[in-house]
Amino acid sequence: MAKKLVIVESPAKAKTINKYLGNDFKVEASMGHVRDLPSSRLGIDVENGFAPEYEIMESRKTTVNNLKKAAKNCEALYLAPDPDREGEAIAWHLADALGVPPEKTFRVTFNEITKKAVLAAFNSPTKIDISKVNAQQARRIWDRLVGYKISPILWKKVAKGLSAGRVQSVAVRLIVEREREIGAFVPEEYWRILATLSAQAAGSEKFIAELRKLDGEDVGLGKKVHLQSEEQTIALRDELEKADYQVTEIRRKRQKNNPVPPFITSTLQQQASTRLGYTAQRTMRIAQQLYEGMEVGGDEGPVGLITYMRTDSVRISDEALTTTRELIGREFGPEYLPEEPNFYKSKSGAQEAHEAVRPTDVERTPEKMKEFLDNDQLKLYRLIWSRTVASQMTPAEYDVTEVDISAGRALFLARGRVMLFDGHLRVSGLTASKKAKKKKPEDEEEVEDSGPDLTNQVLPPLEKDEALDLKELSPSQHFTKPPARYNEASLVRILEREGIGRPSTYAAIISTIQTRGYVKKEGRNFSATDLGILVTDKLVKHFPDILDIKFTSGMEESLDRIEEGGVDWIKLTTDFYKVFEVDLEKAVKEMRSVNQDLAEQESPDIDCPKCGTKMVVRFSKNGKFLGCPAFPKCRSTMPMPGEDGQTERAEPEVTDEKCEDCGKPMVIRTARRGRSKGSRFLACSGYPDCKSIKPFKLDQKCQKEGCDGGLVEKAYRGRKFYGCSNYPECDFVLNKLSEKPGDGDNTEEAE
Repeated sequence: MAKKLVIVESPAKAKTINKYLGNDFKVEASMGHVRDLPSSRLGIDVENGFAPEYEIMESRKTTVNNLKKAAKNCEALYLAPDPDREGEAIAWHLADALGVPPEKTFRVTFNEITKKAVLAAFNSPTKIDISKVNAQQARRIWDRLVGYKISPILWKKVAKGLSAGRVQSVAVRLIVEREREIGAFVPEEYWRILATLSAQAAGSEKFIAELRKLDGEDVGLGKKVHLQSEEQTIALRDELEKADYQVTEIRRKRQKNNPVPPFITSTLQQQASTRLGYTAQRTMRIAQQLYEGMEVGGDEGPVGLITYMRTDSVRISDEALTTTRELIGREFGPEYLPEEPNFYKSKSGAQEAHEAVRPTDVERTPEKMKEFLDNDQLKLYRLIWSRTVASQMTPAEYDVTEVDISAGRALFLARGRVMLFDGHLRVSGLTASKKAKKKKPEDEEEVEDSGPDLTNQVLPPLEKDEALDLKELSPSQHFTKPPARYNEASLVRILEREGIGRPSTYAAIISTIQTRGYVKKEGRNFSATDLGILVTDKLVKHFPDILDIKFTSGMEESLDRIEEGGVDWIKLTTDFYKVFEVDLEKAVKEMRSVNQDLAEQESPDIDCPKCGTKMVVRFSKNGKFLGCPAFPKCRSTMPMPGEDGQTERAEPEVTDEKCEDCGKPMVIRTARRGRSKGSRFLACSGYPDCKSIKPFKLDQKCQKEGCDGGLVEKAYRGRKFYGCSNYPECDFVLNKLSEKPGDGDNTEEAE
């Protein structure tokens, strides 16, 4: 038996680090968390310091028993879960469950799974950081209190099976509020006039200028819009066609476009969404694979290709800086290498002990890794590699020219830009037009339709006071647009900006609010469902603190303070619960049921098809429907009628998955008859030409030990349940996704 036992979370990670340690070490995997709060009850002693009651998870009992046997006679126990709160908590739970004496128990952490990093960690082991453990405990207990206390109220007042979460409910609120902004938006008409001009010399090149001032005042692009009708615009066009056009001023400047920092968790999720179309869940799953180790050929075995992907630091180690700069100088030339390394400042409160998400070895270029990675892995690795290398390159440079052109009482503006040097753009491939700079970082949607981007045209040589020929005046009609719905990238950005949750939780939060039915995806954008709007309205009214963005952000800051050892987690939990308990008591008494609200609304004049009674509006997790008031004697139901009086049938939700037969997108449908009635499945959007279907797979792994399958939604004789995708090889079945009255978020550092 090995003298020293090492425990990590996953078999893949165990396999990768096992090759770096000698025969004195045995590496085992815990398969993630091994203990948690009980699933059937609150498990928190509110009256005695919020003491948690932990128990071995049912799916981990065999694993823990095997680990106990391995640890029984070990010389030393090294706990090596990931270097964050959740990893520290896993280590703490393992140490307690295995019963190895503290003097023989050590904690090792590393930000990358490379031989050098792993050996360095084992040469300098530490002890479990109880401050980190307490921060994780506080977060877990807060989420459990919110989930277990609010969910039963929602069951009683709205519909069975609903849940609330300290973070998820605030995320839904953002989407609901955006939905209302869109619904209340009133578009405004405005007009633009573009002039096609040229110098008077024969053969002069044409260029385009935009009307920007009239009688000295700005006329467009989100400023004072004077051209608000076609009649006004056509009259001005007729006037300007007779005017003389002359250059009144020329401004030239050199413009630099600097590289951006290497990835942190949130920016990686945003860019993977924007550039690759990946969900946050998909991004983190692939990143986990790249971090834990991939076979790269030869005798090297599995190798960790990127650093730890849950980080808020943009720091890069000195060694990584050196190798990256060497590659840039060698592969791209000295003009692409700054005299000194580029350093970036992390946001306040970032864990500077961590590094940015970067390749563990920049010499492993995407081209070299191509044969060892699948398509998804290669795309994400290329994104990370390119961002890291580009962050240490020189700026791109442009020659920018702005020309003012007078035409009677009007002033036109022409802009031109010529790239002089591509700099970091040679690797990053990002564009940086002035129009893009006016947006929020990297993919924020525009509020107004401002027409074509004229920034990058090449202007001909022009001189001040030079007369110009008018070739054409082009008026165009536009309308202001409402704020865009959130997509994954913009939702992650607003969550991070407002301090709601942590980037490591975003993937799980986004998945949860969709699974719960509070929001749905239309294309790549999120929209709030009727259920999400109704639940949000009730929570905002009766739990104003829990649903307050600043309050939620303050709780995240409190968790950071606990982790730093500067505050007692029990005191903070007590302070939180005092406020929460008051809201709970009031909500139980004052929250109206949804059916009380609906009873005050006028129901459609539709007779029950079974007993003839007038149908009334009811509510369930799936939204409004018509039900017979004679329930339970008569159980007749039907969908809500549409505007034409016909019952509505919702458009199926489009997914990112492609049909294996024809390549068209798969959509989510619900079985309407037969033994599988009520279960969801994926069907080809090309139906009836293509009738391909497949099970609806959830973003949850099978809980049977040793199985690599995922849970799929099934139904039998109208009863919905969840089974393993590897059936019949694996017969694991779960009757409910949550066997408890709502467990809050429980998403931090989720894998």
